[in-house]
Amino acid sequence: MRVLHTMIRVGDLDRSIKFYTEVLGMKLLRKKDYPDGKFTLAFVGYGPESEQAVIELTHNWDTATYDLGNGFGHIALAVEDAYAACTEIKQRGGKVVREAGPMKHGTTVIAFVEDPDGYKIELIQRH
Repeated sequence: MRVLHTMIRVGDLDRSIKFYTEVLGMKLLRKKDYPDGKFTLAFVGYGPESEQAVIELTHNWDTATYDLGNGFGHIALAVEDAYAACTEIKQRGGKVVREAGPMKHGTTVIAFVEDPDGYKIELIQRH
């Protein structure tokens, strides 16, 4: 078994695709409209779905915003240099909500960014 994808609901699909591809550097792997169900699915990631877990962006055509609730935590991405990643993300128009630095009670360098719908993405520095 392996993780295939994580699904999140988004209010503006084009805005979300732009964030994940242009700000975080992922690729749009596939996108399909389901007119009978009035929704679109877009899959983004750093590599092919056959090899890596990806993120499924679900856009319900009649819903512009969602209550994120308090059960979902965050998506985590490995980065070589969290400080440089934060600088790049800000230059690309992304929102850094916790600058890079050691985590509390530990030494791992982390940072957090937020996507256009408010979902948190943790950047974990890996050497």
